[in-house]
Amino acid sequence: MIAAKTVRRAGVAFATPALWLCAVGAQAPEADVPVLEATAVARYPHDAAAFTQGFAFADGTFYESTGLAGRSEVRRTTLDGRVTARVRIDPKQFGEGLALWRDQAITLTWHDGVAHRWNARTLRKVGASRYAGEGWGLAASGDTLALSDGSPTIRFHDARTFRETRRVTVTLRGRPLDQLNELEFVDGALLANVWHQSALVRIDPASGRVTAIVDLSAITREVAARDPEAVANGVAWDAAGKRLFVTGKLWPMVFEVRLTPR
Repeated sequence: MIAAKTVRRAGVAFATPALWLCAVGAQAPEADVPVLEATAVARYPHDAAAFTQGFAFADGTFYESTGLAGRSEVRRTTLDGRVTARVRIDPKQFGEGLALWRDQAITLTWHDGVAHRWNARTLRKVGASRYAGEGWGLAASGDTLALSDGSPTIRFHDARTFRETRRVTVTLRGRPLDQLNELEFVDGALLANVWHQSALVRIDPASGRVTAIVDLSAITREVAARDPEAVANGVAWDAAGKRLFVTGKLWPMVFEVRLTPR
């Protein structure tokens, strides 16, 4: 059995099914929190054994970090699913989020407080940094890293030193939103998977306010995963081509998606 994360409830949690369904379901959301539908426009093969924790795209290549103790690794793959480089992390560690910064791929660990630094082209280990608490998702914007830990807090770190520079509380309609997982910066906004939900949230990184909900339910219905841990987790942005990719833990596909207002 897969050892899944223990659900955390930090602050006032917004993770109850009724509240979430109210936000993305039949009832109309408030005008300041629009719902965007994710529609698949292309599909690419994905390793259905990969417990995806971090996901990024650059120069025609996917970068992915996978989890589970003893099975965690970092890999580079082509759009057709061919693995061109891979490296295992310490078997005692549970791999987590991934971000691309300059010529490095930086990956987190769940409980160990270690951020591994890899040469992005070869995946050769080039260093490590330390951070406090849990690591879930990671994303880079310039020389800033955004880190999630399952709570409503996003911490921002200097990419060179990993020193924390600030933090924000993520809120949806004034209530803290927890279970924030994989992260990606898209045109200045921060997209986050919400663990065990078929949705992304778009976050203003300055204020922490959720500015949109991205409904992934059509994608997850197509995947039709039977494993309860095979959840949506993985968002990558092709800045050059303006393409958005989503995948999930143990999913057989990566989806290129188009977002349209509901």
